[in-house]
Amino acid sequence: MKKILNTLTVLFLASLCLTAQKRQPDYEAYIKKYQSIAVSEQKKYGIPASITLAQGLLESRAGKSPLATEANNHFGIKCSDWRGDTFFQNDDQKNECFRKYSNPKESYEDHSSFLAKRSRYASLFSLKSDDYKGWANGLQSTGYATSKTYASSLINLIELYQLNMLDSESSKLLASNKKKKKAVIEEKTIAEALAESSTVVSSDFGVIEEPFDHKVYKNNGVKYVLAKPGDTYKSIAREVNLPEKVLRYKNEVTDDYVLSVNEVVYLGAKKSKAAKNVPATHRVEAGESMHSISQTYGIKVKKLYQLNDITYGSPAVFGKVLNLK
Repeated sequence: MKKILNTLTVLFLASLCLTAQKRQPDYEAYIKKYQSIAVSEQKKYGIPASITLAQGLLESRAGKSPLATEANNHFGIKCSDWRGDTFFQNDDQKNECFRKYSNPKESYEDHSSFLAKRSRYASLFSLKSDDYKGWANGLQSTGYATSKTYASSLINLIELYQLNMLDSESSKLLASNKKKKKAVIEEKTIAEALAESSTVVSSDFGVIEEPFDHKVYKNNGVKYVLAKPGDTYKSIAREVNLPEKVLRYKNEVTDDYVLSVNEVVYLGAKKSKAAKNVPATHRVEAGESMHSISQTYGIKVKKLYQLNDITYGSPAVFGKVLNLK
């Protein structure tokens, strides 16, 4: 009798599991309604469409939460540094302030901008736009939501409704667009590149239309451009179709850092050590900093400190020989 009961219990739990995993019509309707917006936002920012939709489903209860129906807020974004309309409801605390939008599309657009403009999420933009698991875990670890199961909830939704197919299709479209114009990208040291003129550029987030203001090179396998008179991180970010916050993060500079003429601006993440074709050491010259040296060789600043067993934040010492590998 006990064995039969155990068997029935297992079958009952299995049935519950299957029921829990069954697709819901209202969720499918939500996906169909907003998938084109999510794909469009992926093309602009590189945020996986699957992640955007899964967050929308989870945060808005498939568009049926009061926040979604009364404020068009599908992502639970609160009022910090917000100057638009507001909506109040209980959340972690009573009567909290949330952003209110004119329509759901505005909510989707603001969700992308919200992630792209905050340094806490900058590391996510170095992930591939079809790495939904990396994005899900990254959103949880950077504190987008307080739930300890936030990442797994997103991943479960994505896999149940096969939302990752949207990421792949969007990436394929981007790739086919890139093939229409091949970027001229050359492996050049900074010194070699300084002697050359500007021409063509292509970004990981899409092809940039002509005319091109900068030529793209590679140093240590990482794409970069050289700043021209009048350039800012904002203007270069616009040209290469990257969020300014992401571009600053890749170059390890603060929001108030001002570019100088001929300064290196990397379009990708720097490496842990220097390239094979450069010397293994560098003697610090007058006026150099650990950051400027890291830019010269395409090495992350933190890694440069670690390679030399120097306390992070210590200034570069004139005449000191630094290990680059």
